[in-house]
Amino acid sequence: MLAVAVAVSTLALAALAGCSSPTATTPPPAESSAPDTSSSTAELAVGSTSLGDIVVDGTGMTAYFFDKDTAGSGTSACTGPCADLWPAIESAGTTPVVDGVTGEIGTITGTDGGNQITINGRPVYTYTPDTKAGDVTGQGFGGVWWVVSPSGDEVMEPAASSDYEY
Repeated sequence: MLAVAVAVSTLALAALAGCSSPTATTPPPAESSAPDTSSSTAELAVGSTSLGDIVVDGTGMTAYFFDKDTAGSGTSACTGPCADLWPAIESAGTTPVVDGVTGEIGTITGTDGGNQITINGRPVYTYTPDTKAGDVTGQGFGGVWWVVSPSGDEVMEPAASSDYEY
């Protein structure tokens, strides 16, 4: 027991001596050695899926248009339970960071008060049943939900998968 106490005390003293030694090199804090991606991460980008190149959010989830939205209206027609199933893609600010999207980018005040991103004046959304990047299970849903092309057009092709119902 005494030997364990002496060993622990010796290790503790060695550790303290190393911390206070002017010649000891200590690694930089983890936050300074990790790359800063907060300012370089796109909120919208282009991803490759079974429907070709499409718009995706910052996590790679597919972006969709809702036919009931009116371009340039400044509002979203998807509220309540619709917004639960089709969450708005939002930006931290009023000038979204995009990569590869060539349509006109803007924001509106979303139904939850956030900065909902728009492409060519139309709000964009994700679909909660899409569980991983590249999923396009909302394509054509109800005949009113469409994947968005990088230029901001609806992709009208049928989805490669039919594992959803209208």
